[in-house]
Amino acid sequence: MTGLIGFAVIWGAGRGLGWPRALSLGLALLWLLLLVAVHAPGIGVPQVAAMLGGDFRLWLIFGGVAAAVLAYGAGLGALRARVKARPVAPLSSQGPFSEVELDRYARHILLREIGGPGQRRLKEAKVLVVGAGGLGSPALLYLAAAGVGTIGVIDADAVEGSNLQRQVIHTDARIGLPKVFSAEAAMKALNPFVAVRPYHRRLEPDIATDLIADYDLVLDGTDNFDTRYLVNRVCAGLGKPLIAGALTQWEGQLSVWDPARGAPCYDCIFPTRPAPGMVPTCAEAGVAAPLPGIIGAMMAMEAVKLITGAGEPLRGRLLLHDALHAESRVIAVGKRADCPVCGGQS
Repeated sequence: MTGLIGFAVIWGAGRGLGWPRALSLGLALLWLLLLVAVHAPGIGVPQVAAMLGGDFRLWLIFGGVAAAVLAYGAGLGALRARVKARPVAPLSSQGPFSEVELDRYARHILLREIGGPGQRRLKEAKVLVVGAGGLGSPALLYLAAAGVGTIGVIDADAVEGSNLQRQVIHTDARIGLPKVFSAEAAMKALNPFVAVRPYHRRLEPDIATDLIADYDLVLDGTDNFDTRYLVNRVCAGLGKPLIAGALTQWEGQLSVWDPARGAPCYDCIFPTRPAPGMVPTCAEAGVAAPLPGIIGAMMAMEAVKLITGAGEPLRGRLLLHDALHAESRVIAVGKRADCPVCGGQS
């Protein structure tokens, strides 16, 4: 209709000739008032109204909608200008994060449960991972990606070709390299802002206490019971939370053993070591390639929760995952008063 064409001509001329926006709006308003006037009952000009098209009510409604849209746009523009005008404190070299780190951890900082304070706690945390194999591989990668400031990893083995089916932190080019140095290379390549401490040796009783005492919490991804019971005993004695995972074939389990905070320790639930051969290792029974990734990533998630205080950790609960049938369940577990490791703790 001719009336609408008039608005289009005014707006097009304004854009083409570079008129100020206020001039274009003023001319459009005059055109609208003209349309309303020529259509107004009793005072309008029927011949001109017929030529321009529309009716009185239509142009009033059109004017009201246009006014609402313009008011909304003006309010939004004022809000944006106010936000842009707000002073932003410059990043100081003394601050906890550089601009690159802020961009790297932005998705964490956006989470209400983590935010800036939680990310700072991650940066200040020190986490020890025992074992750089199937469970340690994903756990180490995600701890580094999450920005845990200091990550220790202890393992006496070297990378072998058979590891690469599931130990995703290692590569074919690093076969023969000690696993801790291979893991260090991968973590530093992923996040150069974290400090990695590799310990190329077994975790033995003579060093366990001093080593674990230097860390805030421990992740145990080993596949032998001597080390599992040793790590549990030392962590319980030092009051350090222990996140421990285990797996075989298609099944995995995970818990947070933390008797210093009311949860049971590993010995509470598994007081008797299995007889030799009763629980075969991955090398003896096999393991599905993604399963260590599932459990190892969960271990890293529990570490992030413990450090930041987000959510509900697996204290006092044991998670069992059956990958073959895609089933998971969590069962409650409690302390034993007669546990020789933590029975006296509350």
